[in-house]
Amino acid sequence: MSGHDFRPVYHPAGHDAALRGVVQDLRTGRWVAMAQLLAETTGWAQWTQRTQVLAAVAAGSDVVHAWRAEEPHSVAATVMHTRVTVERAVRAHRDKHPRTHELWQAAWEACHTAVRAAPADPVPWVCLLALAVLDEEQRMEEHRMRPPGPMLPPGPWGLLAEADKRDPHNREAYHRMLQFLYARRWGPSPGSLSEAVNFVQWAAGSAPPGSALHLLPLYVRVERYRRERGQEKALDLHWVAEDATRDALRALLAWFDHIAPGDVSLLDLNHLAHALWGALRFEEAAPVFEALGPYYTPQPWAYRTPDPGDRALAEEVFRRARTRCLGSARDR
Repeated sequence: MSGHDFRPVYHPAGHDAALRGVVQDLRTGRWVAMAQLLAETTGWAQWTQRTQVLAAVAAGSDVVHAWRAEEPHSVAATVMHTRVTVERAVRAHRDKHPRTHELWQAAWEACHTAVRAAPADPVPWVCLLALAVLDEEQRMEEHRMRPPGPMLPPGPWGLLAEADKRDPHNREAYHRMLQFLYARRWGPSPGSLSEAVNFVQWAAGSAPPGSALHLLPLYVRVERYRRERGQEKALDLHWVAEDATRDALRALLAWFDHIAPGDVSLLDLNHLAHALWGALRFEEAAPVFEALGPYYTPQPWAYRTPDPGDRALAEEVFRRARTRCLGSARDR
């Protein structure tokens, strides 16, 4: 798979073969396989990741509504209903849809229903964190709680703590918090990247080996690059700076060296491969590309192109980076 004929594949389920099959079923309007998969899912990390992927696929249809109608007492169906309503509200907000407030209210109520139905589940709290992004001016008290550490702004820290209590260092919960910091408009430095940097350093600093939180600094670096519209530059000092290289190598040692690649987020693997390649650490990046196998995600590669909306350009950057890194590993 290292030749010029290699074509990477994007699939939201990635290495999760069972989830890939269910996604296909879901797209044809069938929910039974989804119910069976979720019944077999073990561990909050896998549960969080699978419900997130399934909700993104199901949000455009009534398939979860049909499941709840058939099995009204199913806790999994209740959680998936929450996931779908939150996904729709977030999309409506992003698209500035006139029904955003109505969808937001319905999603908030669904979250609290799920909290009562599944008190040990972190996902309803992750969903409330996702909705916090809609409250850009932090009008709701739960979105302007005192932070747990210095150099951090007020925010939905109580919601993050509830998710953390149920699944410590939950990947999606911390990414939702990061998105909130990007979007906030209230306070002396709204949407400040310096606040995001402080947050990810705080989060990664307390994360155990193998935690996906060690990747968070790489996401903030990509966001800074995106805001500066640096995609016109193929390679620049943004990626080879000492702190960029340090973040990439720290993520490699603290995360990648402790995980089974088939069990983790494709987006995380792509961000690590991208960071190491950008830092010119080609040999260190090679095992990460190998761990990706046939899969890739358009982000963050799209930001290294003249048109971030063109997936073909993102794929080409990924292929060039992969070829360069795997070649360096073979030639050493």
